[in-house]
Parts: sequence; C-alpha cells; structure tokens
Amino acid sequence: MRLRVEFTTEPFDLDEAPAHAVVAREVVEAAELDAVDVGPFGNTAEGGADQVLTAVDALLRRSLEAGATRISLQVNVADESGAEEGER
Repeated sequence: MRLRVEFTTEPFDLDEAPAHAVVAREVVEAAELDAVDVGPFGNTAEGGADQVLTAVDALLRRSLEAGATRISLQVNVADESGAEEGER
C-alpha cells in the first residue's frame, strides 16, 4: 500500500523558518520516501505505508520537541500511480 501525507507545523513565521519546520523538513527529506514536496504553507510526502508511517512518527515527535504547538496532517491511501484513492 502507498500513502500520501500532507502536513503543516505551527506557529508560522513568515520571516524565517522556525526550528520545528526545519526539523520536519529534515525528517521527511531523510526518510526513504518516493516523493517529497516542501513548501512554506504545506508539505507532502509519499511512499510505502511502512516508510510513511515511520516518517510521520518521527515528524510528530521531533517537531513537537523542537517547539511546534500544532501539527496538522492528513494521510491518504494512494494507488500505485500516485493518485489518491477516489481520484481515478
């Protein structure tokens, strides 16, 4: 099974990336995922279920330790082509 996760960490800082956002980016970029897209207002990553779930665990733990006060995330099942279920 393939999963796609979309997430944001808060609080936001438009002038400089806060420590929790930097940590979140480092976690997903270091994970064994097939696709990672990091942006200023949202981030996505995709890969096998075990890899995504392991990355989400690390993302939550490390971002909270680095000062995040809120982490919003959504996990969707993606088919093998990368489309989310229901988009086919």
